[in-house]
Amino acid sequence: MSRNLNKLLNYSLIKISLIPIMLWIISSLVFILLRVAPGDPVDAILGSGADEVSREFLRNKLGLNEPLINQYFTYIKNILYLDFGQSLSTQEPVLNIILKSLPASLELGFFSMLSAILIGFPLGLIGLRNRGKKTDYITRILGIATYATPPFWGAMLAQLLFSVFFNIFPIGGRFPIFQQQPQITGFLVLDSILSNNITALKDSLYHLALPSITLGFLLSGIFSRSLRVNLDKTLKSDYVNAAICRGISKKKIFLNHALPNALLPIITISGLTMASLAGGALLFEVTFSWPGIALRLHEAISQRDYTLVQGIVIFTSMLIVSLNLFVDILIAYLDPRIEY
Repeated sequence: MSRNLNKLLNYSLIKISLIPIMLWIISSLVFILLRVAPGDPVDAILGSGADEVSREFLRNKLGLNEPLINQYFTYIKNILYLDFGQSLSTQEPVLNIILKSLPASLELGFFSMLSAILIGFPLGLIGLRNRGKKTDYITRILGIATYATPPFWGAMLAQLLFSVFFNIFPIGGRFPIFQQQPQITGFLVLDSILSNNITALKDSLYHLALPSITLGFLLSGIFSRSLRVNLDKTLKSDYVNAAICRGISKKKIFLNHALPNALLPIITISGLTMASLAGGALLFEVTFSWPGIALRLHEAISQRDYTLVQGIVIFTSMLIVSLNLFVDILIAYLDPRIEY
């Protein structure tokens, strides 16, 4: 047992040691791409009609007149201290903007994942139970269709149907603009529960329902397909046939042996999907006017606020890399077949 734990620890340390290298590569690429992109951030802030004195003053203030290599080393040093600078458009610290926007993206991601699992797992089980029948083909086609549908197109279609035609859900936003939001953690559903505000809880769930169910439905095809394929493969394995020959009930075989093994690849998929959702689904948040980190990134790009763009991309990269690391270690711990 201790030998396996030592191996797992060594595996974890190797994975952790790769994180700084990956983040350095990502940070360097972001720095280069923003510098070679067309347009001038000074023009974005002051406008093209600003006088040369004002433009030069702002360039000196932002450090844009320094040699590129000096800008790069200052940029890397600040990242090490989690200092992403100030937004060019609002002069607010970038980290503050990120931390304000992140809970909205995490909340949407969590409920979208929950919806995807609640929709995808039953569809996968129904398809497997009716293998080769019409129901199986319908669930397969549905899974492929949801996976292939662009999220922004699915979002606009959901808005058109449920907000415009049937007027069931609000077309966008996270909370009614004329009401005071509960401010505790930044997660509106959790804050409403902690403050015992039933009205705020209803309003937050009401605004969350359409985007989370829509995104969850679009993601459900991944889970239904993966569960069906892995469970079908597991049920045909030798150890399952051996258990049947020993007289073990099919229910016990399914719950204790087949399902846990079939869920291991799905844990990996869930981790990767959640990591991407934590960084925000860019066009999805823009379509629903959801004030998450992806919407902030879209606004920063349109305003040429390159310090905010840098900060958001690097922070979300850190988040995604960390979640991927956690999933890798978790799978290595749960699956004894993995060698490390």
